[in-house]
Amino acid sequence: MIGIRKEDKSRWERRTPLVPQDVRELVERGYKIMVEPSPIRVFPDEEYRKAGAILSEDLSGADIILGVKEIPPSKLLPQKVYMYFSHTIKGQPYNMPMLRRLLELGDTLIDYERIVDDRGRRLIFFGTFAGYAGAIDTLWALGKRLQAEGLETPFSRIKQAYQYSSLEEAKREIASVGREIQERGIDGELLPFVIGIAGYGNVSKGAQEIIDLLPTREVQPEELHALKGDNKTIYKVVFKEWHMVEPLEGKFELQDYYQHPEKYRGVFSKYLPYLTVLINAIYWDSRYPRLVTKEQLRELYSKEAKLKVIGDISCDIEGAVEATVKCTEPDEPVFLYHVDRQEALREFTGKGPLILAVDILPSELPKESSLHFSSVLKKFIPAVAEASYTVPFERLALPPELKRAVIVYRGELTPDYQYLKKYL
Repeated sequence: MIGIRKEDKSRWERRTPLVPQDVRELVERGYKIMVEPSPIRVFPDEEYRKAGAILSEDLSGADIILGVKEIPPSKLLPQKVYMYFSHTIKGQPYNMPMLRRLLELGDTLIDYERIVDDRGRRLIFFGTFAGYAGAIDTLWALGKRLQAEGLETPFSRIKQAYQYSSLEEAKREIASVGREIQERGIDGELLPFVIGIAGYGNVSKGAQEIIDLLPTREVQPEELHALKGDNKTIYKVVFKEWHMVEPLEGKFELQDYYQHPEKYRGVFSKYLPYLTVLINAIYWDSRYPRLVTKEQLRELYSKEAKLKVIGDISCDIEGAVEATVKCTEPDEPVFLYHVDRQEALREFTGKGPLILAVDILPSELPKESSLHFSSVLKKFIPAVAEASYTVPFERLALPPELKRAVIVYRGELTPDYQYLKKYL
């Protein structure tokens, strides 16, 4: 029996790992599926019932339980196979109680984030939708910031992603803003208008798809210092690893940087003075140099600064963007990071950047993101459902991409994740 739990991390979390149409397909193939009713899930309970699922407040009869976000330790059941985004692989302190509880209960945890191919590329993700929503919300924040500074621009028409009926409606609105910029131009004091995007993976691709609805011209980071610009063009620049860091000695080598980040230092600050907007879409953990530090922002804003908004889609608290001092929710998605006071203020303008730090951005596009995620996840369900979880881990018959994602097996950390003991 496969169970689908209701999401309870946030009232904004309306996503689901499997949508009704894919549940129907799995039921028709002989799999039994139980769904915990939810008043906020983007697909109504009745659609699951019609698809052949059993609605039940009690998932204890399920062998495998699917979710999206982390599960509170008190809600975990013993000796189950769980699949969800656990956010534990960096040893995140706030999720260690949950990981300890999984071990205590003898559970198995398969983490979507670690379902990767032989080259380490993720096979199932919401990242592109985080990019879509993050870019939409960043442009909304930009409109708010400029409005607070007394500048009326077409960006002030843009709403947050969740306020649109669909992703397509949001795209139409932003394309309309782009046409207005092409026709009327932007206030001269904002020129050259530059949107920088750190990273080039799935999150970045989603963000770029939104930004490219504006009249963009892509330039290279090396061109920024000499950029003049015109009032009808948005300049887009994508930063890669070798723009963000440099080796302490010798030449930059990508694999060496991944394997030995301690041999590199951050150099991204040299680009900050040229950016109007920065979107952070990189993977980061504590081994790597920060993209932007608090001290760099203090220095930037010690004189007149061009940077208005940081859309921190990756949203690691005091991580790649050190000034991301907290995560936010869609009803209050931004804060002003005051560089002198080093704190988050409920303001749209002031001495520091406006920072977007929503850590559940795909939930602002719940229907489209769930449809995409489910279409990929359903292909893995037969292998997960048919495996025997009574055998030793080395004999667990899961495809390699799934076996790599098993963090906990029957209450024990698996070999690849033994390092998490030090965080427990």
